[in-house]
Amino acid sequence: MQQPTMHTSGLLSGRSVRHGFFGRHGGVSEGHFATLNCGPGSADTPEAIRENRQRCQDALGAKALYTAYQIHSDKAVFVTNKAESVIKADAIVTNQPDFAIGIITADCMPVLFHDPVAGLVGAAHAGWRGALSGILENCVSLMREQGSEPSNIRACFGPCLRMANFEVGLELVDLFTEKHANSARHFHPGQSDEKRQLDLVAFGCDRLLEAGLQSSHIDDLDLCTLEKPDDFFSYRRSRRLSLPDYGRNLSAISLTA
Repeated sequence: MQQPTMHTSGLLSGRSVRHGFFGRHGGVSEGHFATLNCGPGSADTPEAIRENRQRCQDALGAKALYTAYQIHSDKAVFVTNKAESVIKADAIVTNQPDFAIGIITADCMPVLFHDPVAGLVGAAHAGWRGALSGILENCVSLMREQGSEPSNIRACFGPCLRMANFEVGLELVDLFTEKHANSARHFHPGQSDEKRQLDLVAFGCDRLLEAGLQSSHIDDLDLCTLEKPDDFFSYRRSRRLSLPDYGRNLSAISLTA
């Protein structure tokens, strides 16, 4: 059986934590979901999705894996076990060992967090809506409520849509600059005067620095989902190919006992 491919960050590695940014390889799904689709919201078979998620959980050495129902919001939740009912949120924090928390993406930013001092981990899903609404800051804030000092938190940005492929309209520039005036520097010239290229990861880094993280504690795998279609699922790629649905990448982290 092929093992899931895990991309990792040195900042988040250690005896007390395991993490992985998973892509397409090492699962059982078929067709345009091939092979490691971990998204319950897709039209893939439930059996394949469960098996794929179990393989990721096993790769992390965790006893459970929990992901929330993501809604592109600013809501962060603290969890201690797998909720019986689905929680709608876009960031999760826990202090429970061997309990993996994760988020599902297909171009949006996956950001994993670890505070080795307070013994906390977090996972955030940040598309442009979530990033603009403050999901990254709220994840850090929730970790603070649970005992973290922001200066101790490590964070890493995983595979997502990168600036060269993130074309947006001028209305998005207005939305960002109305809330954060200095965010104009993250919009670069597009192919026409009506378009810009958004560096959302750079904007996300700004938000984490504003929340109190040290620049040396922020990592970026610098992987683009659209540029590597054999390795990662991409929503924009599925639209370009007129596919009826698309797979989802899992990014997850777990404390160890």
